[in-house]
Amino acid sequence: MAQTIIITGGGRGIGKACAEAFLEAGWKVGVVGRSAAPLEEMAAAHEGVLALPCDVSDEAQVDAAFDKALEVWGRIDCLFNNAGVSVMGSTIDEISVDDFRNCIDINLTGSFVCARAAFARMRRQDPQGGRIINNGSVSAYVPRWGSAPYTASKHAVTGLTRSISLDGRPFNIACGQIDIGNALTDMAAKMTKGVPQADGSIAVEPVMDVSNVAKSVLHMASLPLDANVQFMTVMASAMPYIGRG
Repeated sequence: MAQTIIITGGGRGIGKACAEAFLEAGWKVGVVGRSAAPLEEMAAAHEGVLALPCDVSDEAQVDAAFDKALEVWGRIDCLFNNAGVSVMGSTIDEISVDDFRNCIDINLTGSFVCARAAFARMRRQDPQGGRIINNGSVSAYVPRWGSAPYTASKHAVTGLTRSISLDGRPFNIACGQIDIGNALTDMAAKMTKGVPQADGSIAVEPVMDVSNVAKSVLHMASLPLDANVQFMTVMASAMPYIGRG
């Protein structure tokens, strides 16, 4: 029987690349996103894709999406908590409280809500268990300039990962985190044009192909449940991460 995974933020960027890698590996893939059109296009183009449009921060919508996946598949083997937003670089005094709240609502609350839904169903399915993979960031360890909302959200995701890992042990639910640096997607395209550095300069940064992230997530998800990649950092080798902050 094919394994199953729900990928949030699955309609574009890292999520879409991961969905395609999992499909190629023979998995059934549920793609979650706020915009239904790209998800339905993927479902029409690929056998094995289940479109699950919803707002990850809305627990009623998330529960309905996960119930639909469970009804179609019979079980949920994995969740990749990938949906996220960033806030344009500014010092904390120039960032609006609304922008901060929106970033936390999607990056952190959305991860919690989706993990909660996955955990509940993995706990009750037979055979019991599953895996949750959270998308952190190198910003879960060190900040970029002007990134207070994003960095705070990703530091919190690390705490969520550790907590779920502990809570999941009695139920055969593993939880790990992938921390990504400068994967070339629409969100990271600005790296190729120049972004602010800690010393105040603007510099172009190295990027890597997003397929490297997809391969890494697939590896994490494909392990047996008695093994777990707790944290993995995959990044453009020469990006300014080591020594940053």
